Amino acid sequence: MSRPFSPRNNSPVSFIRVNGKIRAREVRVIGVDNKQVGIVMLNDALGMARQHGVDLVEISPNAEPPVCRLVDFGKYRYELAKKEKDSRKHQHASTVKEVQLSPRIDPHDLGIKVQHAVNFLCEDMKVKVALKFRGREMQHTEFGFEVIKKFIEQIAPFGHPDFQPKLVGRAINLMISPLPRNKRAKNPRHEDAELHEPDEPDEADEAEAPPVKIQKHPPAPSAPEKVKVPVAEQPATGGLQNPFADLEIK
Repeated sequence: MSRPFSPRNNSPVSFIRVNGKIRAREVRVIGVDNKQVGIVMLNDALGMARQHGVDLVEISPNAEPPVCRLVDFGKYRYELAKKEKDSRKHQHASTVKEVQLSPRIDPHDLGIKVQHAVNFLCEDMKVKVALKFRGREMQHTEFGFEVIKKFIEQIAPFGHPDFQPKLVGRAINLMISPLPRNKRAKNPRHEDAELHEPDEPDEADEAEAPPVKIQKHPPAPSAPEKVKVPVAEQPATGGLQNPFADLEIK
C-alpha cells in the first residue's frame, strides 16, 4: 500500500481554522483591542467579525471552548512569520562546536584554535574543548591543565566556562558559553577587516589634482624613397654584361 503524499506546506499557519472552517458551537472571543469579550456562539462571533471588517481566527483549538481572535488573517500570518524568524535567530545558542587540543600544542597552533573558538562564540555558539592525552602523556596531566588554563585566559573576553575543566578518561573536557552581546568583545578579525578597507578618494583631492599630461609618441620614421636608377647606370652583376647597356632611352 502506497503512502499518501505529505503536504508541501507544513507551516503552522496552514492548520489554522478561519471563519467558516471553525467547527465549535461556541468560542471564547478576543476582541480587536486584544481584550476578552467572553464566550459567545459561533454565529454571533462571525457576525462580530463581519461588523469590524476582520476575520475570526482560531488561535487555541485545544482549549474548552476554543479561543478565537478578531483580527485580519493576513496581519496574523505576518505576526506568526515574524515570531518564527526571531526564534530561528536564537537557535545558534544550542549549536555546539568542538575544538580539540593536545598537551604539546605549539603556541601558534593554540592561537589558531583560540581564533576558531572566538569566531564560534561571536556567532552565539557554544564551544566544547577536548584535550586528549596519548600514551605516556597521561603521566603528566598537569601540562594539559596548563594548556586549558591558557586557553580560558585568552578566550575570557568572549565566553566563560560552564564548569571547571575535569579529566574524564584520557581527555580533559570543558564547555564554554558565549557572553551576552553587550558584554562581549568584538571579533578582532572583523576589526582588522574594517581597518584594511581602502579609503574612498575625496572629491576635493580629485578637483585639485593636476591634469595628467599624455605624452605623444614621435611619429615613426618614414621609409626612404626608392630612387630609380637608369638601366644604363646599373652595375653589372654576376660577372655578366648588361644586355641593355647600349640601349638609349628617348
